[in-house]
Amino acid sequence: MRAPARGMAVLAALLLIAPLAAGAQRRPQPNAKPPAAPSAEQPAPEPSGPPYEPQLLQLAEIMGSLAYLRTLCGGKEAQDWRARMAALIEAEGRTPQRRERLTTAFNRGFRAYALTHRSCTDASQEAAARLAGEGEALSRALAGRYGG
Repeated sequence: MRAPARGMAVLAALLLIAPLAAGAQRRPQPNAKPPAAPSAEQPAPEPSGPPYEPQLLQLAEIMGSLAYLRTLCGGKEAQDWRARMAALIEAEGRTPQRRERLTTAFNRGFRAYALTHRSCTDASQEAAARLAGEGEALSRALAGRYGG
């Protein structure tokens, strides 16, 4: 999956122009002290994620839920969900902030089911089947729309 490049140049230009425009509007006041220099440089703001970011975070959350439920119910592929998530982070985690968002979504899905499902029940298995279907549909939609 490739992040769209257009829009990034416009965003970068706006980020560079905004401080210049703000500085041009300020006029020094008489007897005013000069502004203090910042003690540490501010990190550059992260560019907005790709248009499919919300769906990708939803997919990560589903993967976290499946990692918990399939482990709880002794599914053969239980550990595969963590490996799949690691692959997703490797492919899509271009910045530390993005990796953090993906990891947080995975953990949110994992914890949500850990709070309510303590043993493998019919409800746990039904939830896992439903989530697997949702994840598959979401993966196909993402690949169909944004895949290379």
